[in-house]
Amino acid sequence: MSTHFGGRTLARSQALQLLFQAEANSRAVLEVLDGEFALSEGPLDDYARRLALGADEVRPDLDAVISMRARGWKLSRLNAVDRNLLRLALYEIFNVDEVDIPVTIDECVELAKAYGTDESSRFVNGVLGRVADDLEAGVDVVAAAREAARAAAEKDAEAEKDIEAEPGAAEPESEPAETEEAE
Repeated sequence: MSTHFGGRTLARSQALQLLFQAEANSRAVLEVLDGEFALSEGPLDDYARRLALGADEVRPDLDAVISMRARGWKLSRLNAVDRNLLRLALYEIFNVDEVDIPVTIDECVELAKAYGTDESSRFVNGVLGRVADDLEAGVDVVAAAREAARAAAEKDAEAEKDIEAEPGAAEPESEPAETEEAE
């Protein structure tokens, strides 16, 4: 799909591309920027750099928020474009005061239409809408997501302990003992 963006929409598109490349290559965005990277349109906008570096820096918190609000979806199962678009949008919502939340959501929905699947725009809109509702209700979304992640990790650890405590679960299989025949 050939799409032409301008202004901050182009910057968001570039930031998405940087986040995507970093994730695909298991690298930090700074490492991607220090090497060779590809952009559909360039040169790299300063705002794109700010968004990509910022989102990458707080990725664990952003991922916790996504995990908390992407109902029925594990982070690892999300389409890479959707996952990185959500990271980008959440970073902008939480850290860029001069951009209104509805603008960020609308822009990311448009990017989802351009780069994602047929379902991406609805999915991204739904997750970001739930976060916006939480913020409007005065919820500290990042703190709530951290707590939810901590509780989930504790639950997983307890489940692991339960599995290990099952009778015979931790005992290694042994071969039958050889017996000497009586003469």
